[in-house]
Amino acid sequence: MMKLKIFLFSLLVLAGLGCAKETTLSPLESNGTPPGKVTNVQWAAGPGSATITYALPSDKDLLYVKAVYNLASGREMEVKASYYGRSLMVEGFGDTEEHEVKLYAVNRSEVASDPVTIKVKPLENPIWGVFRSLSMAPDFSGIRITAKNTSKADLAFEVFAEDSTGKLKPATNNIYSSAEDVARTIRGYDSIPRRFAVTVRDRWLNYSDTLFAHLTPYYETEIPRSGFRAVTLPGDVGLHKDTPMPGMWDGIADWWPAVTMTSSAVLTPQWITFDIGKLATLSRVLIYDYGEYINGRTYFYAGNLFDFEIWGSNNPPADGSFDNWIKLGTFKSVKPSGTPYGVNTAEDLEVARAGLSYTFDPGMPKVKYLRIKSIKNWQGTTYFAIAEIRVFGDPR
Repeated sequence: MMKLKIFLFSLLVLAGLGCAKETTLSPLESNGTPPGKVTNVQWAAGPGSATITYALPSDKDLLYVKAVYNLASGREMEVKASYYGRSLMVEGFGDTEEHEVKLYAVNRSEVASDPVTIKVKPLENPIWGVFRSLSMAPDFSGIRITAKNTSKADLAFEVFAEDSTGKLKPATNNIYSSAEDVARTIRGYDSIPRRFAVTVRDRWLNYSDTLFAHLTPYYETEIPRSGFRAVTLPGDVGLHKDTPMPGMWDGIADWWPAVTMTSSAVLTPQWITFDIGKLATLSRVLIYDYGEYINGRTYFYAGNLFDFEIWGSNNPPADGSFDNWIKLGTFKSVKPSGTPYGVNTAEDLEVARAGLSYTFDPGMPKVKYLRIKSIKNWQGTTYFAIAEIRVFGDPR
């Protein structure tokens, strides 16, 4: 009998649902009287922005204050601030002209007050200071773009390269960065003269002028990893038992134990040696750090190289000394965001997963053997963990 009652009840509920009318969400309160206006409105200019302060009206059902304004593109912007606050920021301006902003107090019934209209005059948008510091230079297989972004604004650097018809076409990759010091390379170009261009854009689609340059990328090719082999010389550090040296060139960039990790018991500078298979003038190495399993994958962390040196030789001495070796470069790993140790932004993850490129000065002698010497890792000791390494240069 109980089952029958439950069945009948279920049918009644379903029938009720079938006959239910559509409902529209609306404010819980219904007060059609507009609230009072904000008063004592003042503003302070910021880069491409303005911070507006005000006094609230006395209405008890006040919910928020909103600012409505237009950008130069015609896009209407709306910014809201809770009634708990007394200020809001309007941003996205690409110039330093006066811009009209309308302020509304809005109650819990979503009824707005009459507007209070003010005019704000922002300071220079960060894109212009960054553009003035912008430079392009030839790099191996591409161009090197550098700039100073003192405000650490979220910016895009849109890059264009001349194609075979002489037209500027967008590069395969743009640069997105909020780092104070921007230094990135766009690669994939043959060693022939061509025209390049770059412009700076913010997230509101404000654009700087365009910088043009005629540049010839330096020649390089990847040294085939099939010719790499491990070398053990006196003084070379021992490796973790599960991570032999070929883990650095097995084509697996992010999987344990397909990495090379040195001994964490050694606290002084330590190094490893390997043969790249052919004599070449080297241009750079691309190092894929091993991402530790901390809050997902974490880079610029633990045994990732921080301060280190790369040495080259065409005939290393059997005693393991640094005689007959030449220092190809001294390097420091740089986390783009500058956030605290163990914290990665989306930009940090993007840069780390793409591999960190370390470039040698032109004119180095040809070498066949490489030695990586760790001075300090991100943890502050000296062991290091490399997921993959790729070597580039001119073996001709």
